[in-house]
Amino acid sequence: MSGLKDLLDKYFRLALLVVVFVAVVYLIARNISTFGNVLLVLLGFGAVVLVHEFGHFLVAKLAGIKVEAFSIFMPPILLGVQKMENGFRFRILPTFFPKENDESGDGLLSFTAGKKGKAGETEYRIGCIPFGGFVKLLGQEDTGPVKAGDDPRSFANKPFTSRAAVLAAGVVFNTISAIAVFMIVFLIGIKLPPAVVGGVIPDSPAERAGLKAGDEIIEIAGKSDDLDFSNIGIAAALSGRDEEVALRVRHEDGSEEDLALAAEKTQTPTGEMRLFGIVPPQSLTVAELSKDDANDLHMKTGLLPGDRIKSVDGIDVQSYWELAEIVQSALVPEVTLSAERTRDSGEVESIKSQIRLNLSPVKNYDIETESDLGHIYSMVPRLWITAVSGQQVSTVGDTGPSLQRGDIILAADDVENPTFKELRDVTAEHEDKELPIKVLRVDANGVEETLTIIVKPKRPRGGDRPLIGIVPMLDTERPVVAKTITAEGGPEKLDIQSGAVITAVDGAPVSNFYDIIREIRKYSGERITIDWRLNEEIAGDVVLTVDTGEEFITVKSDFAEPIPFEGLKRLYKASGPFDAVAMGCKKTVVFIAQTYVTLKRLIGGLVSPKNLMGPVGIITFSYRIVAEQPLVYYVYFLGLISAVIAVFNFLPLPPLDGGLVVLLLVEKIKGSALTERTQGAIAYVGWALIGTLLLYVTFNDIVRTFFS
Repeated sequence: MSGLKDLLDKYFRLALLVVVFVAVVYLIARNISTFGNVLLVLLGFGAVVLVHEFGHFLVAKLAGIKVEAFSIFMPPILLGVQKMENGFRFRILPTFFPKENDESGDGLLSFTAGKKGKAGETEYRIGCIPFGGFVKLLGQEDTGPVKAGDDPRSFANKPFTSRAAVLAAGVVFNTISAIAVFMIVFLIGIKLPPAVVGGVIPDSPAERAGLKAGDEIIEIAGKSDDLDFSNIGIAAALSGRDEEVALRVRHEDGSEEDLALAAEKTQTPTGEMRLFGIVPPQSLTVAELSKDDANDLHMKTGLLPGDRIKSVDGIDVQSYWELAEIVQSALVPEVTLSAERTRDSGEVESIKSQIRLNLSPVKNYDIETESDLGHIYSMVPRLWITAVSGQQVSTVGDTGPSLQRGDIILAADDVENPTFKELRDVTAEHEDKELPIKVLRVDANGVEETLTIIVKPKRPRGGDRPLIGIVPMLDTERPVVAKTITAEGGPEKLDIQSGAVITAVDGAPVSNFYDIIREIRKYSGERITIDWRLNEEIAGDVVLTVDTGEEFITVKSDFAEPIPFEGLKRLYKASGPFDAVAMGCKKTVVFIAQTYVTLKRLIGGLVSPKNLMGPVGIITFSYRIVAEQPLVYYVYFLGLISAVIAVFNFLPLPPLDGGLVVLLLVEKIKGSALTERTQGAIAYVGWALIGTLLLYVTFNDIVRTFFS
């Protein structure tokens, strides 16, 4: 009966393996492109691990240490191959398919093939878990203590220098491979975002220092060779608290200036980071999009991916920041963009497209006081909803109405015509409570309807304030004043009632805020009259002295439909092999130094552990690079990973290589090795710490990847 049970169990597992194999083959056939990308990611990481473990393997062989196993990826064993006297022995999934009373551990799915010859001592394995790898030396392995024995080829019986060399070899080989990878990358050439200021965030260290879009950072903390935009972000992220980072800047007019910026903690979609407030540069070329997104963009703007903007309202532009400056200062309902489009035939044609604009505060959403609100000579327009996020809006009741794009906000709780600051304050007061929002909704036929919608503000994970999931914008289509404000250093507050409609500017009828701005601009330095009406009974007028500049208009124009532009990139390429070696060495040293500084800042609390990336994040990011970018970018990323692994593996924490070297130094000083029990306890504590960190970063990776 027992024999029948074992037989059935064997065939059941074999059938299960066949089913899994067929399912995998089917999925690969159905998703061949995705499989190819995944395979490339795994091969890349396998290569990085292979180099590291090959370092241990090679030096161990040279030192006369017996290498029992060499594995790419982690156990359980998927495939094991070893040279035996009667041929090559193959073991397939021996853990899943064990053989009864089999002390060799070959398993049921094992066989021998090939010519007879001298037996080898090392089994070469591929693990089932596609991450990491290890080398198993006689008397020592990655997962446990060094074991004493009588075999002269045991790791424990080799001299201190030999053992230290074996342990350090993985790190050395990773460093060498990083240099080689970067050398290849720079010989081929890679396009990276240059260290150019694409824009500055309002009230950021960059803005306060006077940086402007188009400025180029030519030196950071004394380093000037081959700088790209990542150097700016890394310098900010790794700077100390209140530490000023020296920058040398070349302005667009060719002049140079020395500045010192102290990074500030800023909330980003991926967590809190230290930033200068410098925005990456963009080009004038519309970015590549999916087919559906490209069709949507073309329907709304008339533009297609690959189109290159040449002029705005007849004014030629040479850079994205020139385009942005013209658009932001336009303060009109729409602009005309002229662009060049290259057809599949190679023919270049000129196109023109009318692009609608919105008005938004100059400070965007960085509004702390009423003075920060966008206004036109103290007049703040009402708010309308330009976008709604279904993941964040919490509408009470499944059957009731919900907020929609295009709704004009008439009231929030008991605050009539709320400004952005008032809406945010009311939302904060009603966290996890019911909040009535009164809106004006206009249907496709122009019929207006007033609705009251009950929402419940929620604080998103990692957020600093509760949200109702809407993106409000200034309502410029109707000349209704939500409020007039007293702005610090601004114009006199106009005596206009909340909710009043502006009817005329110096006698000229107006129908929207664009008309109001246009008419005010006509009278620079003059006194004019603004007429307003609240209802049939209440109306009035105010006198306005127009400033000679436009400091008292604190709104800017933005594209109503966002146009995704490609990031600006510059070719980084070595002039020859020697230059490539130099560039590879510099880049490797930079990444190694930055990794050490990151760890130091992490321990000091200046870098949040939430910003760390674990296996899931690395694989996800790698897949995106492979799927969306030329292969050279993935090779570049592997060079970075190789440099980081070199640092991580040499940390003084057993069972990492650096920790094992520390134990060797203790043995050298003490005169004898620590007991196996002590080494085992230290190793298990180390694994517990590493495992805890791995679980933590993996959790954050999953949240970022699937729920952010």
